[in-house]
Amino acid sequence: MGTDALESVRARQRDRFGGIQWGSDFFGWLCAIGLAALLTSILVGAGVALGLSTSDATNAATAQQIGLGGGIALLIVLAIAWFCGGYVAGRMARFDGARQGIGVWLWTILAAVVVAGLAALGGSEYDIFQRLNLPRLAVGGDTLTTGGAIAGAAAIVVTLIAAIVGGKVGERYHHKVDRVATHEYVAD
Repeated sequence: MGTDALESVRARQRDRFGGIQWGSDFFGWLCAIGLAALLTSILVGAGVALGLSTSDATNAATAQQIGLGGGIALLIVLAIAWFCGGYVAGRMARFDGARQGIGVWLWTILAAVVVAGLAALGGSEYDIFQRLNLPRLAVGGDTLTTGGAIAGAAAIVVTLIAAIVGGKVGERYHHKVDRVATHEYVAD
């Protein structure tokens, strides 16, 4: 049995066990959410410790610079978290790493839709952000709306791309194992 036979075995395995593995993708999503929460907490803590988040910004230009820097930092955090989530799903599923990354992203979209639906049903009575006294950046409503739309679109694209790349990288481990097995088997 040579390399061709082992490639045939791998193709049969992929036909049977390939495709999106929703369980693996769910655990990848959990990893992404958990890591995003940890990294965002660190980011916010650093911003507060450095005095970047104040309720009385004296200069609108400074507020916009802080907002842009914070937005970029948040996109980096999201990219790292969803890359890791895609990696976990790709590594767990063995095949179709890009699809596993898409699956992680789809779990994210599903969770966002569920949370938005619950918020719409509950209304402002259950808005916990109104009750918390969190540090806020003084930005006008127009800037926040435009910036929020741009940041939201960027977050959607960044998390999708990062999860797909992470899934492909996670899948690579199994390719390495298969190459070692093929090399050793053919060498014998």
